[in-house]
Amino acid sequence: MTSNMVDKTVDELKDLKISEVALQKPCADSKPSNKSKGGKFVLKCPKGMRDYTPDQMAVRELVFDKIKKCFKKHGAVQIDTPVMELKEILTGKYGEDSKLIYELEDQGGEILALRYDLTVPFARYVAMKKIKNIKRYQIARVYRRDNPAMTKGRYREFYQCDIDFAGEYERMLTDTECVKLVCDILQELDMNNFTVKVNHRKILDGIFEHCGVPEDNFRPICSAVDKLDKESWEDVKKEMVETKGLDPAVADKIGVLVQKKGQFDLIEELEKSDLGENKSAAAGLSDMRLLLEYCELFGCLDKVSFDLSLARGLDYYTGTIYEAVLAPDAKGENVGSVAGGGRYDELVGMFAPKGRSIPCVGVSIGIERLFTIMEKKLQECRTSSIQVLVASGQKGLLKERMKLLNMLWDNDINAEMLYKANPKLLTQFQHAETERIPLVAIIGESELQEGKVKLRDTATKEEKLVDRASFVEEARSLLLNCGS
Repeated sequence: MTSNMVDKTVDELKDLKISEVALQKPCADSKPSNKSKGGKFVLKCPKGMRDYTPDQMAVRELVFDKIKKCFKKHGAVQIDTPVMELKEILTGKYGEDSKLIYELEDQGGEILALRYDLTVPFARYVAMKKIKNIKRYQIARVYRRDNPAMTKGRYREFYQCDIDFAGEYERMLTDTECVKLVCDILQELDMNNFTVKVNHRKILDGIFEHCGVPEDNFRPICSAVDKLDKESWEDVKKEMVETKGLDPAVADKIGVLVQKKGQFDLIEELEKSDLGENKSAAAGLSDMRLLLEYCELFGCLDKVSFDLSLARGLDYYTGTIYEAVLAPDAKGENVGSVAGGGRYDELVGMFAPKGRSIPCVGVSIGIERLFTIMEKKLQECRTSSIQVLVASGQKGLLKERMKLLNMLWDNDINAEMLYKANPKLLTQFQHAETERIPLVAIIGESELQEGKVKLRDTATKEEKLVDRASFVEEARSLLLNCGS
């Protein structure tokens, strides 16, 4: 093979590699294509993203409403932030996960990226607005260049539901309220078989220091420990030793500790051990004891486990950390984490003038995994919000149906009619049954002459003739009786 042929082959392989690497900026000569081998355009959603049907949206709206109800019950106010942030706002905040940030091309002189979560944009918001204290919630889409597993609720575009407390408060009060919120939300969604794991970054740092981990290796080792919920200790130890360069004897010492879990009993055990003499660990254990005491007062201690394997890989956590996991389903499959969060006292200071620090703590609900579960549970979830269908069984009554429809709308009752001049009455009844519309208001020639309207209960098929002047109030009363 000649040198020219070798160069040509190398160039072809480079072009092939570029076209195969997802999310890389395409070069001028090798642009990714959405065309199939036959040259036809492939109509699909981007990888890790999806459309939502009316049935799925009905479930999502139901879940969002329940979560918002819990957030508001705890006094949170709602904010929103842009879906894009300046790239430098996001980079360097997520540890090893920073590689999952969606970076965008130069947009008119600004280097931007899609938000990875809602926490860092919130910290930027607090710093920029010079806020001293706020209890806020936010429900919005975030983006991660992850390897999707859509059947398990892991996407590249997905919603997060966050609540965060920013400001100076008594120790462990807001941390405990985050745990209580997670319990409230999961119970509101009728998911009662769960555990909220709690731990403390100071305890983990104390463990690493006590076992002999170099300080500059704390975060990488913490990231390895965070994988214990998915991998065996042997695999995690292998990563620590072979990838992170940790001494095997040091890794073994860590392994003895990070596989422990309990509640007050574990705190007492650790306080009496050599680890209790470590300043960082002692401070974390003191916080953890207070957290468990407050959880007991809030009536959620039975759902809480002090678990030393919980590490939360993100770099910005500084204190308490927590994660909610559901018990395996009927098939024995693990759903994984459905909520997670922690304390991040230094993040706002990274953006604020002169490093002005605002302590923060918060939790994020893993809403997509909850949707996946809820969609299976709520197969019969009603997609329509319509309460009354206006119908007629005779021809030439389109305008009369429109008059009744407008009366209902003017009185804040959700109503509709079929958009045909003369639909068959049976077709209208079938539409009400299919869409589970609880009430049908029927107008005919005899009703017009008598000044009446017939109201029909879709479920029981019982009918009631009422005065036209009072039919709106009669409809409202019947709707209350049928729970709509």
